[in-house]
Amino acid sequence: MDLLDVGRVIAGLVLLTLGGEVLVRGASSLARRAGISALVVGLTVVSGATSAPELAVTIGSVMGGEPELAVGNVVGSNIANVLLILGVSALVIPLAVKRRLVRIDLPIMVAVSVLLLVMALDGGIGRLDGVVLLGVLVAYTVVTIVVSRREAAEERALAAGRAAGAAAGAGEAGGEDEEPPASVVKSLLFVVTGVGLLVLGARLLVDGAVNVAAAFGVSSLVIGLTVVAIGTSLPELAVSVIAVRRGERDLAVGNVVGSNILNISLVLGLPSVISAGGIPVPSAAVALDIPLMLAAAVALLPIAFTGFLIVRWEGGLFLALYISYTVFVVLAATEHDALAGFTTVMVQFVLPLIAVTLALFSAYEVRMRGRQRTERGLRRAGEAGGDEAPPGQGPGGS
Repeated sequence: MDLLDVGRVIAGLVLLTLGGEVLVRGASSLARRAGISALVVGLTVVSGATSAPELAVTIGSVMGGEPELAVGNVVGSNIANVLLILGVSALVIPLAVKRRLVRIDLPIMVAVSVLLLVMALDGGIGRLDGVVLLGVLVAYTVVTIVVSRREAAEERALAAGRAAGAAAGAGEAGGEDEEPPASVVKSLLFVVTGVGLLVLGARLLVDGAVNVAAAFGVSSLVIGLTVVAIGTSLPELAVSVIAVRRGERDLAVGNVVGSNILNISLVLGLPSVISAGGIPVPSAAVALDIPLMLAAAVALLPIAFTGFLIVRWEGGLFLALYISYTVFVVLAATEHDALAGFTTVMVQFVLPLIAVTLALFSAYEVRMRGRQRTERGLRRAGEAGGDEAPPGQGPGGS
């Protein structure tokens, strides 16, 4: 470890921030120009761009004889995406979750997480497994395109109706104050430049951080689960936080969900196909880390469903869980004396308390939504009753 490694970390952080700003600006402009939602852009273009560091690190690790680093990178990145990135983003501002995300994309994220766990039970991800994962990616992309086109057509029809209704009374006040989107060429240039800065920044940061961690004798799996996972997830963090600050909350959530799906289907699928022996999966990852990744994905379902928001306290809970997970991994890797006490407190007190809290809040949110639906139904019934003609005033009455 030397000052050069510290310089790499600092330079990487600067490039990640700049790249995230440029990428969000270009992606948002493309969405407006193409007439599609920011959610779809986050699920496809942005998530693919921000998954580039994971893909580069995973392929390099497999080809360089460090498969544990590859698996740890993907699993750790997916855990960080849900707990760290959504946690920090929700602390900045509550995150909106579209119904389409709850109906389609979140269940797919959970499904591919389950699929990875099943594939890893035999100790490796072979070529056939890789082909299946890539097939899942193709199917998911097709579904995303079909659904987005249908939603775009519905939104255009609604917008046309609103414009026609507003045209009669708009007068001089009908002008748009919103800045027009940049040209397609300029937007694409922003996206490409942002991706380049993100990849370069992540590479510098990971190289510096790995050198620091290796100086302390930490294993490849632990480095992948912590240092490399956080480093390669920083593009998602930068993009999500910047998107939230710019008001693109759909893009932030879509970026994380899409990145998690791509990390499993593409980032693990492609290297397992091109590698002769596939990718071996450490037993420790099968026993703990992949199930925790699945648990994080499942935990997002009720939070997104209740109120279709990830509010600040939920973001704080996610962040606290990620810090606890990282502490556990470090304590286990270093065989620290505090590991036994920390594990006891987490398993017997903290985690049950969190589960009970989430269950109570979920039940409360569901009950409140049911009450609101009932009240809306009663109001509509009352309005319909009030529109009826008063008694004694038929068509011929005066």
